[in-house]
Amino acid sequence: MAPAPSLPIHPPNGPVNGDASKQPPQGRSSQKSMTKAERRELQEKQRAAKAAAKAGGPVNGAPSKQAAKPTPQATAAATPKRPTKSNEAPAPTASALRTQTAARARAASVSVPTPANARGLRIFSHFGLPKPVSVAKGDIHPTILRLALQFSEFKITDYATPPNNTLSRHLMTYLSPQISHLVAARPMSVTMGNAIRQLKLEISGSDIDLPEQDAKDALCQKIDNYIRDRIIIADQVIEETAGNKIKDGDVILTYARSSVVQKVLLGAHAEGRQFSVIVVDSRPMLEGKRLLSVLASAGIQCTYILLPALGAIITEVTLVLVGAHSIHSNGAVYSRAGTALVAMMAKLHSVPVVVCCETYKYSETVQLDSFTKNELAPQGDLFSSFPSVKARDSLTLENDEHLEILNPLYDLTPPNCITAVVTEVGVIPPNSIGSIPVALGRLL
Repeated sequence: MAPAPSLPIHPPNGPVNGDASKQPPQGRSSQKSMTKAERRELQEKQRAAKAAAKAGGPVNGAPSKQAAKPTPQATAAATPKRPTKSNEAPAPTASALRTQTAARARAASVSVPTPANARGLRIFSHFGLPKPVSVAKGDIHPTILRLALQFSEFKITDYATPPNNTLSRHLMTYLSPQISHLVAARPMSVTMGNAIRQLKLEISGSDIDLPEQDAKDALCQKIDNYIRDRIIIADQVIEETAGNKIKDGDVILTYARSSVVQKVLLGAHAEGRQFSVIVVDSRPMLEGKRLLSVLASAGIQCTYILLPALGAIITEVTLVLVGAHSIHSNGAVYSRAGTALVAMMAKLHSVPVVVCCETYKYSETVQLDSFTKNELAPQGDLFSSFPSVKARDSLTLENDEHLEILNPLYDLTPPNCITAVVTEVGVIPPNSIGSIPVALGRLL
């Protein structure tokens, strides 16, 4: 009689000889039921445990592994680097930029309140907050990473077509994650949307039979032409047209800082016209200080006031010149918050209001208010900008749980408060702004 086959006997504490690794993991099913925050916390603990194991120390009493597999970072650190010249700094790699982006995102997430812990002002929760730059998803070019970091901080190439692809088709797909990453840094503006649409139009219309380098050169030339025609030359035409509206003895009022208004004022002064400028500014950005510095350095007589004092000097003003962030088909002007107040006060005192705006800022949409779409300005040194507030009181105010800070970045000036809009295609009344595409000879 043959002996019965023996069965493996396991101790009470579980299988031996490595059989534990054959058991199905117990945490996978539970991870599916975790919330996003719990999974993120678990991942942070696992990263901390790996870092401690690599450093040779335990985490929270957990024993470190004796034979830890070297990570790709450790392997890269152990690999000898090529020597560089003493006077040259190595260029940041894409991985370094991604690490920097992730670090800034983690740092920003601590200070920017989320909807879950925000205390109030929920009615303004749809405004575009100053967003931390998120960790890149997809194949993001290092240039786009740098641009997104500058874009989110209010500061403001080498592409190769893969085999068996055409530039006009693959480049459109390649651009999508780049654009998404920029939009994640800050809401897309009208000017940015117009430029992207024009770029896509030029890419889709490129000749597929052209060699890749010739197609790239042609595309770059079209981009340069767009910048030259729609921005540089447009500013020159606006400078000349609006400058002719300035007469000797005029008192020009402008609000915040517009680069095209600055060019108009400097151009009129260079032509010998004698006038003075009142720069109206507001917190927290105080952009008018830069304009004031440039104008005063050029020898223009200037006066600097804050927005609450506008009523005291509006009777001395002969012309209001302001810029625009965008202009809409119904004639409304979307510009820095406070522009609408300046225009309404000027209309009340029969002072003409002239808006200097390039046509690439035109939007075919109709906007009726600044509530449905807006951004929140960065707080910056809001409390330290008040001379009467001491440092100790500033810190107390800034950390006060009963204090909410709301700084909308833009407002909407209604068309009935605007006298005319100066563009590169001419001086247009606000009720005829919708004719801009016709004046350009094509639809935007």
